[in-house]
Amino acid sequence: MRNRATELSGRDGRRSFAAVGDRLCVTLEVEPAGQTEPQTGCKSYSAWRHALWIALGLALAIGVAPGSAQQALQRAKSQPLYKQSTTPIEQRVEDLLRRMTLEEKVRQLDLYAAAGTLEDKHTGKEHVALDAAFLPEKAQAMWGDLGVGGIHDVYPTSAQSNAIQQWVIAHNRLGIPALFIEEGLHGFDTGTVFPAPINLSATWNREIAKQTGEAIAAEARATGVDMILAPVLDLAREPRWGRVEEDFGEDTYLTGQLGLAYVRGAQGESLNSDHTVVAEPKHFAGHGSPEGGTNTSPVHMGERELRMVMLRGFEPAFREGHAMGAMAAYHEIDGIPVTADPFLLKKVLRDEWGFQGFVLSDLGAIRRLYDVHHVAATPKDAACMAIRSGVDMQFYDFEHSVFQKALVDCVHEGTLSQADLDRAVRSVLRVKFSLGLFDHPLVDSELSAKVNRSAEHLALSLESARQSMTLLKNEGNLLPLSHSIRHIALIGPNGNVARYGDYEKEENGLHISMLDGIRKLAPQAEVTFEAGKDIPAAVTAAKAADAVVMALGEWQGISGEGFDRSSLDLPDDQEQLLEAVAATGKPVVLVLQNGRPLTIGWATKHISAILEAWYPGEYGGQAIAETLFGDNNPAGRLTITFPRSLGQLPDYYSYDPSRMHKYVDDDGEPLFPFGFGLSYTTFRYDHLTVQAPSPGSKGEIRITVEVTNTGEREGDEVAQLYMREDVGSVETPERSLEGFSRIHLRPQETKNVSFNVPQKQLAVWNAGNRWAVEAGNYTAWVGGSSLASLTARFVLHP
Repeated sequence: MRNRATELSGRDGRRSFAAVGDRLCVTLEVEPAGQTEPQTGCKSYSAWRHALWIALGLALAIGVAPGSAQQALQRAKSQPLYKQSTTPIEQRVEDLLRRMTLEEKVRQLDLYAAAGTLEDKHTGKEHVALDAAFLPEKAQAMWGDLGVGGIHDVYPTSAQSNAIQQWVIAHNRLGIPALFIEEGLHGFDTGTVFPAPINLSATWNREIAKQTGEAIAAEARATGVDMILAPVLDLAREPRWGRVEEDFGEDTYLTGQLGLAYVRGAQGESLNSDHTVVAEPKHFAGHGSPEGGTNTSPVHMGERELRMVMLRGFEPAFREGHAMGAMAAYHEIDGIPVTADPFLLKKVLRDEWGFQGFVLSDLGAIRRLYDVHHVAATPKDAACMAIRSGVDMQFYDFEHSVFQKALVDCVHEGTLSQADLDRAVRSVLRVKFSLGLFDHPLVDSELSAKVNRSAEHLALSLESARQSMTLLKNEGNLLPLSHSIRHIALIGPNGNVARYGDYEKEENGLHISMLDGIRKLAPQAEVTFEAGKDIPAAVTAAKAADAVVMALGEWQGISGEGFDRSSLDLPDDQEQLLEAVAATGKPVVLVLQNGRPLTIGWATKHISAILEAWYPGEYGGQAIAETLFGDNNPAGRLTITFPRSLGQLPDYYSYDPSRMHKYVDDDGEPLFPFGFGLSYTTFRYDHLTVQAPSPGSKGEIRITVEVTNTGEREGDEVAQLYMREDVGSVETPERSLEGFSRIHLRPQETKNVSFNVPQKQLAVWNAGNRWAVEAGNYTAWVGGSSLASLTARFVLHP
């Protein structure tokens, strides 16, 4: 609760002055009492770190007698340890924990929805309306005096979050604040719409990933939201799965590096700020390779593959980035559901990686222990099993009364230990203290207007879209198109709409379409648009044009969470449309906007130019148009393999050497390999050298190569390093990405690119079930894709 320093009465009512950490808050209650709601305002005085200075400052500002200031000081000194902001967080957590009743503890492990339950207006089931008012009577009925762990599905304004937070703090015995948790995969609510994660990975740019995390965090925290359910660090190795677009691709190392950058951006140097949030990597772990590509299905792998592949995509975000949230996934691995797996949630995440945050179940994942996996006989058993196994908070699994009573009863019965319950509560409280919610729980009401959709964030969205553009084919240098072109036909369902991908509403942002972008960059040209529903009309438009741009691909509803496909072909009648237009003989450029690789074998044989744009955000149409006309030289690279057919699945570059890729009706080669992408210029790699560390040392492996722009345009190249152990104790992939660097080169310019690889990065989970860097011969490849051919060998003696 708030620590009242003093109260004064006057002609205009009673003022209450409160010190909340490093903030001074004034509440005005106008007489006669009860006719209007009390009004509260807070100001941050970060330099006043001690209660003495706060008290003296109040006394000087409002003329309080020295005795009153002295009383305020005495109150500050007598505060419980957990309310003293200068006390180390772990001591504050332990002090608060020992004061809590069992019922207060289990309340901290529950997540509540606010839209439609705490506000008088809402838009859809997930958002409160901008002018919605907080309803204290509903809060009282829902929460009583036990407080609340987390609140979701609000997307509040700062005024709304402040109103809820003030009520929560004032109406629970110990004054524990609530945690506001929302989605923010590639943009927060109605803020800046960034390209989808599959685009972000296509940039191969750590700095853009970090800046994206920073921007989303700043826009969210300015509204009072403290935690974002992102990034997704599953490996996208099953392209039928609808959530491929949410991932950073199929590779362990690339996913780990971009995930680390995003987490560092979102969490910053400290969570105790007005612009950082808790990042929550998900879906821990292995969720991106479900059986048959169907969401939440079982994942089949052993411990070695789990550790060496799936977990390595998550590890940097937790070990190096110190992510303070984690989401436990829906699926099971080898018969063990993740939410009931202490090996993953306790041994690996906490004991081995040192995780200090809290584990939130995916929505309904605990319930699945009872009604899908059937490893729990009752909801009570499921709830207690999850907490015992390392989950810390439920996400709309069971009714709040059912979940909370289950935990209380299990503790009394001895089927849930006090230690496991306290671990969960301690984890949630640690996050709240780390965020500074006990010291400055309210948000500056003027901050959101300054950071939301700021010029800097919008520019970042555009640059990310530009850098993600991936040119797959450009036969005869059809691209770039001439700015003097006279007549363009834009044909296809994705031509006059901005495709954002899942977890973002397409009415948000600027929604610049391809049609908008082309018309802006070629104002002298006649641009005819046909959606393609009428194929004869589309053919007529194509015949009248100098060049045709086909806007094909996917959209929300056939791509995204829960939208898994049994086919990777162009959907609906797009294949017939493409073939009919190509038959006109006009130059055709195919632009894809989609959330997963597609089997476009016919197009690769018959269409001269193919540009993969994925879901490029609110500036997507501009970035695409700039690329088509050469204002943006494409340098995006694929982070997921394009298969020729479904029969090749699973198809990813880092396969084991024993895998056979030959069929009687297919040579097994992909349409486009991992790491591939063209440019409007060309690059050459020379003089690859490898310097191995001296025997027995812990030094890094140093790889250098020269990269030259051999063309006539400046552009970016993504230099990629792949390595393997030639002979090892266990079978390892044919080659694995171990380094990358995006560089800019002027025409004929040469740059030296260096990679420093720690020896531990080459460790394998060996036959003895231990991590080991093995002595022996290794091979390194460097080039512009996973087909890199410039090779060097070296010997490692760890």
